[in-house]
Amino acid sequence: MPASPEAPEPPEPATAVPYTRRFADRYDSWFGKEALTADTVDFLARLAGSGTALELGVGTGRIALPLARRGVRVEGVDASPEMAARLAAKPGGDRIPVTIGDFTRLPADGRTVDVVFVAGGTFFELPTQEDQSRCFRHAAGLIGADGAFVLDAIVPEVLAGAEWSGGRVVPNRGDDLVVRYRRFDRAAQRYHSHYAITPGDGSGSLHLHVSFRYAGVGELDLMARAAGLELRERYGSWGGAPFRDGCPYHVSVYRPAR
Repeated sequence: MPASPEAPEPPEPATAVPYTRRFADRYDSWFGKEALTADTVDFLARLAGSGTALELGVGTGRIALPLARRGVRVEGVDASPEMAARLAAKPGGDRIPVTIGDFTRLPADGRTVDVVFVAGGTFFELPTQEDQSRCFRHAAGLIGADGAFVLDAIVPEVLAGAEWSGGRVVPNRGDDLVVRYRRFDRAAQRYHSHYAITPGDGSGSLHLHVSFRYAGVGELDLMARAAGLELRERYGSWGGAPFRDGCPYHVSVYRPAR
């Protein structure tokens, strides 16, 4: 499956922001991507087997629910009670335990899981390098000696180019028109995504703004090493495409350093 620059950017934050309260009911139709979801679930199911997976930023369950149907014991963390309520209302959602809170400050209860993952570009919604480093440290403490921490992220050197900046229509499963405008601020190591939404039901137009603190693959690998992890696998898509020059995003698997 070709890498898609849209893949890692449905906004599901680590800390509560207004759109999770206002738009949880439309999140799935705007940002659900069936082919991408299937590839993500296949990838994670292979890693987790019959074990336990913890999703950071579980949202409405786009990944968690189909992953649970594959026999993986899935848990989640999310900052938005509204998103968690949407998950719980879906078939099987009440069987996925969700902790409401900041996933960079998880309580250390001594237990471990087989896979910790953060998908949909959510990792870059952590606003500072320290927040992102703390996420690595928490993940390292949760996966034990044989587990894996998996994340997807854009490749900023590719997407900061003019081809991927500016405006673009975002396909969605409903009748709404969703146009995304992305602006990079290289000096601040941030990019901003603005979503202008014209609902298909004729109601008033909507605007979402999501800010991201990006990091290149080298910086991510340094954060991992500082947390006692090391890169074991890196792909150009959840479908397992090779990661090579020009890929707009990557899927990286980190494990405890040997």
